[in-house]
Amino acid sequence: MRRFDGKRYWIVGASEGLGRAVAHRLSDRGASLVLSARSEDKLKELAARLPGPAEIAPMDVADDDSVAARAAQVGAVDGLVFLAGVYWPQRAEDWQTKEVAAMLDVNLTGCARVLGQVVPGMVARGRGHIVMTGSLSGFRGLPGAIGYGASKAGVMYLAEEMHGELAPKGIDVQLVNPGFIRTRLTDKNDFRMPFIMEPEEAAKEVVDHMTHGGFKKSFPFAFSLLFRASQFMPDWLYYKLFF
Repeated sequence: MRRFDGKRYWIVGASEGLGRAVAHRLSDRGASLVLSARSEDKLKELAARLPGPAEIAPMDVADDDSVAARAAQVGAVDGLVFLAGVYWPQRAEDWQTKEVAAMLDVNLTGCARVLGQVVPGMVARGRGHIVMTGSLSGFRGLPGAIGYGASKAGVMYLAEEMHGELAPKGIDVQLVNPGFIRTRLTDKNDFRMPFIMEPEEAAKEVVDHMTHGGFKKSFPFAFSLLFRASQFMPDWLYYKLFF
């Protein structure tokens, strides 16, 4: 069982929703936090509300210079939790290039930018903890998820490879794949969202996974079974059921 007291964790995407709720849970467990997002004001407000020590490092994960500068400021950390993301519901026939590119750039390439600043130091020290955020939408193509689903599938692949290669180096890489969480992002959806979770409920799933170990956790459990089973469906059946 992992303990967080006395450990320094960098939460990227901390200002709202799931990231904010995870920050509260980790702070309650004794972690010293570095909080990053684009909004300095929201980060200051969050840091003031946390029970434990927290510093802010405003950053735009879509900007190479911003990430490099903040990583230099932050320095060595025991753990990284990447939760930054953007989302616009979008079907292929309604393709909006700017939005699709932003989803890929923030959700996937933004994650890679931050990892590129953190992983080398962890490898050199021979220890570290990295938590990455995929999605149930990343298991297989879904209608209305152009951009978002692809970005999350990329994060999930990245986590799988990193887990295999970095575990022998003393670095624990974990992956969480949430379903629907009630945030400003899912507020954009105009369809019924089964098993939708509140951020605090989802944060409990994330931090419990961080605490008890294992590589991957997909939740809510009952809803995740559908997506995991879809990987074994033949194409003709999958597209008949989902599209």
